Amino acid sequence: MANIIGTWALVRTEAVDANDKPTSVAPFGGTNVIGRVVFTKDGRMSAAITDARSEIPNGETREYSCYAGAYTLDGNTLKTKVDACSDPARMGTEQQRTVSFDGELMILQPPLRSYGDNPPERRTLWWRKISDI
Repeated sequence: MANIIGTWALVRTEAVDANDKPTSVAPFGGTNVIGRVVFTKDGRMSAAITDARSEIPNGETREYSCYAGAYTLDGNTLKTKVDACSDPARMGTEQQRTVSFDGELMILQPPLRSYGDNPPERRTLWWRKISDI
């Protein structure tokens, strides 16, 4: 668990559809994103992400998400029992992410799922550590 403990800033996001083809719109604005995730040594985490584009094109909406809870890390599987969140549908759920590293970047990938009314997609989020807490 020690390698994820700290505060991380979101660097970029990408998504692919169920056929592994890139989606037309990157989640949370792609590289124009604000995101932080904090993992404590006592097993708590908190994440907040928003689309930071100054203007959102017609037909798109500004995406925002936050949640917090107790987490466990088993190998490359991160599980969080959500006890605070921006989306009431997540309350009490277990959020699962695959964790990997590319140099200094932590990569989190939730499973394939639908976001809003959109078809299912698999998102990838790259994070850079900014503090050891």
